Amino acid sequence: MNLGYVRVSTKEQNTERQIKKMKELGIEDRYIFIDKQSGKDFNRPQYQALRLIIREGDLLYLDALDRLGRDYDGIIREWKLITRELNADIVVLENETLFDSRKFRTMGDLGKLMEDQFLSLLSYVAEQERKKTKLRQAEGIEIALNNGVKFGRPKQKITTEFVNAYDEWKAERITAVGAMKRVNMKPNTFYRRVADYESGSLLVSQS
Repeated sequence: MNLGYVRVSTKEQNTERQIKKMKELGIEDRYIFIDKQSGKDFNRPQYQALRLIIREGDLLYLDALDRLGRDYDGIIREWKLITRELNADIVVLENETLFDSRKFRTMGDLGKLMEDQFLSLLSYVAEQERKKTKLRQAEGIEIALNNGVKFGRPKQKITTEFVNAYDEWKAERITAVGAMKRVNMKPNTFYRRVADYESGSLLVSQS
């Protein structure tokens, strides 16, 4: 039986192009599994449904390898599960020359060895890509900071009442408990707000 798996990362993205490819292969609608979810892990409802029905001798089609997922260690694990434990096959349409488990299967033990090496190489390349992506992100953040872009949560505001109570407490004119009563705060909240105020992460409201 031929199966198709289609994935996009968000609900807003269109799946039609991938679905069209699956239908052109003659795959029935009921055997095309579609997720609109991030590929960071494999806890996706339609992928899990696919895993439940795929059997020995079945052939799973993907438009591209990253449609299976973005976690390449996980991709290797899922690839081996499907092709070796379940004895089904996978074809990646974007590059059938490399990504077709049937070719490795026909080579017997040598094919498994070659497939292991191929998947290890895939993992290494993916890791390098992840590092490049992180580096580009870091460089982008540095450029943005140099251009005055600010990241993170905006500074919270506090009242002048808190500042006055804080000053009185620091001058030892009132106790911490007295300061808490003035601003109607519990100890944890009060000391957290004190730490934020002293670190400069709070703005004083003029209202």
